[in-house]
Amino acid sequence: MRPNRPVTAVLCAAALALTAAACGPGGGEGGGDAKPTDVAASTPTDGIKIPDQLKDKLKQHGVDLDKWKGGAWKNWKKDDWLREANDFINPIIEDLWDPDRMRDAQRPDKPVTDPDLGKDQGVTDPTPAPVNAKALGTPYHQSVPEAGKVFFDGPEGSMVCSATVVKDPAHPGRSNMVWTAGHCVHAGKAGGWYRNIAFVPSYNNAGRTQAQLKGAKRDEVAPYGVWWSDWAQTSDQWIAQGGPTGGQGAPYDFAVLHVTPEKGSSKSLEETVGSALPVEFNAPAVQKVASITATGYPAAAPFDGQRAFQCADKPGRLSLNGNDPVMYRIGCTMTGGSSGGGWVAAGADGKPALVSNTSIGPAKAGWLAGPRLGPEAKAVFEAVSRKFK
Repeated sequence: MRPNRPVTAVLCAAALALTAAACGPGGGEGGGDAKPTDVAASTPTDGIKIPDQLKDKLKQHGVDLDKWKGGAWKNWKKDDWLREANDFINPIIEDLWDPDRMRDAQRPDKPVTDPDLGKDQGVTDPTPAPVNAKALGTPYHQSVPEAGKVFFDGPEGSMVCSATVVKDPAHPGRSNMVWTAGHCVHAGKAGGWYRNIAFVPSYNNAGRTQAQLKGAKRDEVAPYGVWWSDWAQTSDQWIAQGGPTGGQGAPYDFAVLHVTPEKGSSKSLEETVGSALPVEFNAPAVQKVASITATGYPAAAPFDGQRAFQCADKPGRLSLNGNDPVMYRIGCTMTGGSSGGGWVAAGADGKPALVSNTSIGPAKAGWLAGPRLGPEAKAVFEAVSRKFK
């Protein structure tokens, strides 16, 4: 589904050109191999935190930090759409994501979908019956501590997606990695990287309505802090083929973020929220999966974007192209804003694992589809993990 409208500000570090490209479209390019210590050694510049090693790079590419903070990140000239692996710059602008901006970043664009999806293309099972999304009990952190919302800016304004904290094999128990959809970080073949990407775990933990959130304090909507993406990576296939209706890039519509706390902390994201899910890159064939549970923050009517919901269903198959991987498809009435939310099923060891993420769905909500994670997804994941080893 298409991302929903949020608000934020960040410039990123450089990304790795492996099988995927890295972070977003800012006012210039990043460069070099950032390490965890490089990111941690940020120094404030009028409220903007930038790793010291990137400052010269940013200047080389004409990034005026004062103008960026003053709103230059809102300028979206065609030439400013940074696309490639080493284009991602995303400096932290403290307090940019305040409670009001997060609350108001909920008006969804049209869901990513195509009325002809799957027709006569490979193996596609019958359309599943709709499964009504169920509101999660509160506080959300008790049942889905790994779930949260991603906020970012694009040419059309502020948008939101959903996301999941995942384990990092390079840092056992101390992961700073987040899984979401590719279209939540990059616009695909017609655009580039989004800006000001930030993750808020257990957003609106108490499950208040939009009206109830007016005047809320920041720790009420972001109880575990705001975590800025200092690195992002998605698949080459999404960048080359993805589009506003998913396009041929949909089977590769996944992304991995590496994040850092806005306010600074010695604790990792995993330690802060107390949990992270393993990612399963060798899940059983679709027909062998007993059930998948999808979690997200749907924002299109009848939802308000502020509360978390879930759907659970036995998946079917959706094939967009005989040459591309078959996608998982489940019945679910969640709408835009749920994009990027984690799909959880039993992994090879029988324990819960992330096996997909929400990608596309019909204009009239009734089902969702997500990519089946394979070699391409594993390459993206491992590239981000190695970058911060």
